[in-house]
Amino acid sequence: MKSHDSLHRSVLHTVRRVGLANLAYFAVEFVVATSIGSVSLFADSVDFLEDAAVNGLILLGLRWSQPRRARLGMALAIVLLLPGVATLWTAWHSWQSGHVPAPAPLTITGIGAFAVNFSCAWMLAKVRHAHGSLTKAAFLSARNDVIANIAIVAAGGLTALIASPWPDLVVGLAIFVLNLDAAREVYVAARIEKRVGRLGA
Repeated sequence: MKSHDSLHRSVLHTVRRVGLANLAYFAVEFVVATSIGSVSLFADSVDFLEDAAVNGLILLGLRWSQPRRARLGMALAIVLLLPGVATLWTAWHSWQSGHVPAPAPLTITGIGAFAVNFSCAWMLAKVRHAHGSLTKAAFLSARNDVIANIAIVAAGGLTALIASPWPDLVVGLAIFVLNLDAAREVYVAARIEKRVGRLGA
């Protein structure tokens, strides 16, 4: 069993690696999304940026007391909603134009995103209970992204078959729903952590 200091160092190392991986793939996915006009890739790229920001905040929050970590956890729950708002806006414009994204780059980029997020989720799974709502926020976000990336790959295949914007649109909206659920779970965890902190005070 790891000591407290050893676990703390492990969390810091993991969160730092995950944050850098998210930031790097955000750049890749955003470029592809804007070049082919994909709603699902755009939503996922913004989500990569959001994950990088969340992990950056976690690095700060791990040094704070439990009540302050709980408040940061509640703030992160709101941050998790931001990619969903961007997704809805992009989906609206795509629906109006009827644009069909190129299926090959959509699928290939989705596979790359899956590989990155699966690696991040696997690393974070080991430390997701170490610091309450903070590490749980990072793990939930990475877990949801893995699910979203599978859907993006499927959307690429369907787009190639039927040449329709709907698979891409539906997946983009599904990513929005996943972010809503993650935000709810993180907020509940932060409320519990805050309540436990009061009882222990």
